[in-house]
Amino acid sequence: MRLKQAATAGTAALAALLLLTGCGEDDPMTDLGLPSASDMASLAHLINEHAACLDLEADPSEVDYMREEARDPAWGIKERAHCVDDHNDSITLLLINDMQKFQEQSAKGEDEWDIGQNFAIAAENGETIHRLAASKMMTLSCDPDLTVPSGYKKIDGLADGCVMTDYLADS
Repeated sequence: MRLKQAATAGTAALAALLLLTGCGEDDPMTDLGLPSASDMASLAHLINEHAACLDLEADPSEVDYMREEARDPAWGIKERAHCVDDHNDSITLLLINDMQKFQEQSAKGEDEWDIGQNFAIAAENGETIHRLAASKMMTLSCDPDLTVPSGYKKIDGLADGCVMTDYLADS
């Protein structure tokens, strides 16, 4: 009986240890406290909490930005959509299946994105970008010349040459 109790206690302790340490967690993005989106509607809702995402359209043919990349499995993109902010400037929305792949491809072009755990957005308007800062998204930058002032988070990205930061450079 004591052996059975000891084995049960050991199993429970191991399970608790795995939960506390995060072992078994395959997604390093979850520890950053970034927002996530289950679908385009929830991503648009997140944007609308802080800025504006109007006239959401799934994979519009008249918007070329990231159209080919969204179809290329090397990018790890699940879905692409588009909306406009309240200045009628474009916002490209991407749901990401594989953030590692996405960051590796972004590093090749020195791209910059506002990201969550499983999405990326590119907003044209600087005011919209700054309003989205309250959403707890971070900027993914693969620009080797990016300088992040002290006091801001700067975390190594999942791809060489990329960083994630809460610093929003004026563009």
